Amino acid sequence: MTRVAVLGAKGRMGSTSVRAVQGTDDLELVAQVDIDDSLDAVAGAEVALVFTTPDVALDQVRWCIERGIHVVVGTSGFDEAKVAQVREALREHPGTGVLVVPNFSIGAVLMMRFAAVAAPFFESVEVIEMHHPDKVDAPSGTAVRTAEVIARSRAEAGSAPLPDATTQDPDGARGATVEGIPVHAVRARGFVASQEVLLGDVGETFSLRHDSSTRESFMPGVLAALRSVAARPGVTVGLDAVLDLD
Repeated sequence: MTRVAVLGAKGRMGSTSVRAVQGTDDLELVAQVDIDDSLDAVAGAEVALVFTTPDVALDQVRWCIERGIHVVVGTSGFDEAKVAQVREALREHPGTGVLVVPNFSIGAVLMMRFAAVAAPFFESVEVIEMHHPDKVDAPSGTAVRTAEVIARSRAEAGSAPLPDATTQDPDGARGATVEGIPVHAVRARGFVASQEVLLGDVGETFSLRHDSSTRESFMPGVLAALRSVAARPGVTVGLDAVLDLD
């Protein structure tokens, strides 16, 4: 049995993860920590699952690393700057693993992989992500990760910059850009987590879309991450390695 602690246990993803861990035969839930709770209860865990807010998640990850506790980070908005700080913290704890996961949905991971494969074959590519209005960060971590892998794939293929004749956009209608890839964020009641990648070339368009309608859809990825993080010392970003997509 692998002993697991959930940080952010009363949140939407945290509470769903608590139930998922409790429903397994090989994972044991030993701590549920939320706002104002002491981290001391986490000390008995082998793996910590972090679904807290970006302002506290990094400190919690460091706390776990210092105690040799492996960490799965599901906090949205855990950007590359924070990942770099985690790498630095792991220098003194090389046997500890930290798995940072922008999206736990298997379908979303596959969508990102397919988008990276397709992107060099099209002149244009943009990302639209749609979430509920209670989400605090925009663009989503999944959208940022998608744009990053698309940009990397296009750079490796020697693709030209995306065409865009826009010179006037005082209200920011063209959205944000992540490594040169346009990203648009929609916040509307009814969505849980959806994303579409739009690709276009002369005479054709191609779209990839993924929708999660319940948070239970993320649980197979959460459980896979918890089961594998101890075998991956250092920092791993994304579920690709866990799913053997690398």
